[in-house]
Amino acid sequence: MKVTFQPNIMMLAILTAYASPQFAFADEANGVNIDKIEVISTTPLKGIGLPLEQIPASIQTVKEKQLIEQKSISISDYINQNLNGVSVNDTQNNPYQPDVSFRGYSASPLLGTPQGLSVFVDGVRVNEPFGDVVNWDLIPMNSIHSINLIPGSNPLFGLNTLGGALSVQTKSGRTNPGGAIEAYMGSWGRKAGSAEFGGVTEDGSIDYFISGNVFSEDGWRDYSPSDVGQVFGKVGWQNEKTSVNLSFTGADNKLIGNGLAPADFLDQLGRDSILTRPDKTENKLAFVNLNWSHFFSDDVQLSGNTYYRKAKTKTLNGDGNDDFDDDDVDLDASGDIDAGELATANANCLADNDADENCSGAINRTNSRRTGYGFNAQLTFGQDLAGLKNQFVTGLGYDYGRTNFTQSTEYGLVNTTRGIDGSGIFSDDAEVNLKGVSKTWSVFATDTLSLSPLWHLTGSLRYNHTKVENDDRLVALPDPTSLSGNHSFNRINPAVGVNFTPSKDLTAFASYNEGSRAPTAIELGCANPDIGCRLPNAFAGDPPLKQVVAKTFEGGLRGNLTDNISWTFSAYRAENHDDIQFISSSATGLGYFDNVGKTRRQGFDTGISGRLEKFSWSAGYSFVKATYQSGLLIANEVNSSAQDFDGNGETEIQVKRGDRLPGIPQHQVKLRAAYDVTPAWSVGTNIIAFSDQYSRGNENNDHDGDGAKVSGYAVVNLDTRYNFGNGWQFFAKLNNVFDREYNNAGLLGEHRFDASTGQFTGNEVTPAFYAPGAPRAGWFGLRYAFGGNKSASSVDLD
Repeated sequence: MKVTFQPNIMMLAILTAYASPQFAFADEANGVNIDKIEVISTTPLKGIGLPLEQIPASIQTVKEKQLIEQKSISISDYINQNLNGVSVNDTQNNPYQPDVSFRGYSASPLLGTPQGLSVFVDGVRVNEPFGDVVNWDLIPMNSIHSINLIPGSNPLFGLNTLGGALSVQTKSGRTNPGGAIEAYMGSWGRKAGSAEFGGVTEDGSIDYFISGNVFSEDGWRDYSPSDVGQVFGKVGWQNEKTSVNLSFTGADNKLIGNGLAPADFLDQLGRDSILTRPDKTENKLAFVNLNWSHFFSDDVQLSGNTYYRKAKTKTLNGDGNDDFDDDDVDLDASGDIDAGELATANANCLADNDADENCSGAINRTNSRRTGYGFNAQLTFGQDLAGLKNQFVTGLGYDYGRTNFTQSTEYGLVNTTRGIDGSGIFSDDAEVNLKGVSKTWSVFATDTLSLSPLWHLTGSLRYNHTKVENDDRLVALPDPTSLSGNHSFNRINPAVGVNFTPSKDLTAFASYNEGSRAPTAIELGCANPDIGCRLPNAFAGDPPLKQVVAKTFEGGLRGNLTDNISWTFSAYRAENHDDIQFISSSATGLGYFDNVGKTRRQGFDTGISGRLEKFSWSAGYSFVKATYQSGLLIANEVNSSAQDFDGNGETEIQVKRGDRLPGIPQHQVKLRAAYDVTPAWSVGTNIIAFSDQYSRGNENNDHDGDGAKVSGYAVVNLDTRYNFGNGWQFFAKLNNVFDREYNNAGLLGEHRFDASTGQFTGNEVTPAFYAPGAPRAGWFGLRYAFGGNKSASSVDLD
């Protein structure tokens, strides 16, 4: 945020940089121009910051200009196409519910996904307290001023920062004076609109901003409509030394993502087919955040925030009944269940006669009500130390999260459209009523000392104390199946880094960081291998889990080849100790959370970008090798290599050290080019390519059959804009230009349907399951910008 403080010239330069995104280096095409941003905040809160050449990390930034140019539907959509090291698995097959991976670490809305990325909005961590999941649909796109991706297990970004942190800074009336209205439509019945308006009062002391988004589509897959509604508002006040900003974010979204589909369905019923339905998620949010800062002197600043966040999630999932007993019915000549026998099973289901074995379907419902509040504060000192330039930052924070979680399973019958008709009969074993509370206190300090104009040394420490309390409202202690329990976790995480800048066009850096993640309420409530649970539909007893600790080494170079060409290279090795994963017994999701020893992610990212008159371009390549570093046995019924190692009649797969983690492609390439055909008309293209990845269920990499891997793919997208003048702009976008058929996630699974007709047969088959990529699709729309310093005629929002 640009401000009117009047200290010395250096301080003015630092504060003026807030008119641009805080972290890192980015140009119009991607994220590698290091000249644009000179001052970087080293914590989630806005502070005095440091020059980039003193930051021992490779940080990528997205500016509002790029979001407007490429018309990405969500944060995940943009970073998947543009930022190095990022990939997306469309496990839910909904554009607002992606599983985002950065350097092999995930930020996902799905319970059971090993989370390893922190997401911040204006300094507030928005990973949900129940499972550390990230609901991407609760971050309005047209409220975003910048997005910053910070790599590694940086302890200054707190819990769950195992592989990196994504920091979002929102708009204000000072950064975005004036207004804009936008609407577009196109494929899959998609219709969307947005509006925003901001400004500053005449005396310059108060600023205001408000925005809203609406989105509706039928979805490209069967029975997959979604509706999104988001609002954002901010009001601010400032004088020469103090600034205060109060913001509100609200959302009311209904999302349907019917998940992975069997390969035989995709082949015979079409790539838009689904298995069972619905898979519906309703998210609601009210989020209030107060940010403030005060300068005591030119080089001493106090800043902080206080927030309150209330969210509610309801899910309704129609599934096949995994406990359906086909041993009680006879098979006909084709190997399917005899129609008469199936009718008898259906009748027994509706009569509540062994419904758990006779009902072909199940409706799983959950209701999660979450309340979070807390504060963060930090004090920054910029005085010299022993005649050397020095910056010292110290602070503390408190985060409280409460979750009330209920769930139930209703038995039902699969109908002809593979929906589930409820029977009114509920499973007693699947009922859960859990209250989970987490409380985290933290204190931190970081110091950067300039040993000379060329050498800069940084050291950091953060202490976290987390207490998790589970209260089972159905089963009390000392019953061993009770979810109740109290757990405490403590850790001091260090970091050290060094920068060497022999010239303004070259910087070298190296760092070592440690970060940690305390087990969440859902993990502690589903950690008993003797009583598996089905996410998110059941829990079990809670033997204690250890917190995950990530240790990351990183080194790199960045610089400028010319005034218009920039480059970056960084290599890293991150190792998780006592990693927590959901140990699944099959594609049904039955299993439990456990510490699985060590896992490792190592690789490198490199990129180059430039601009030549009317042409801007970027190219990036990332290598990510994610492996298990400890052996383990995982129950599995569908992997061809599964064996009964213990002689107990249950099959398992043996994961060995060096086996690759599923769902993570080793190689990725990202290209971006944009050309100004005329001063009013520009065109752009993105090309993304990913190598193959192992399917979930093939953690041992030994499955011999279809679905062992998901094949690699490449996709080309186009975008264009034409400015009519006076603030009017036409835009269009075409995704998957060559209509490439591809999959971006896989799972070894089983189902009981005839793939040629889609009808329930009861006969169990074990094909591969895939998340099909969206086919070719296009959208077009209009944008009108008015007032302020910028307009859509230039779309220059740096």
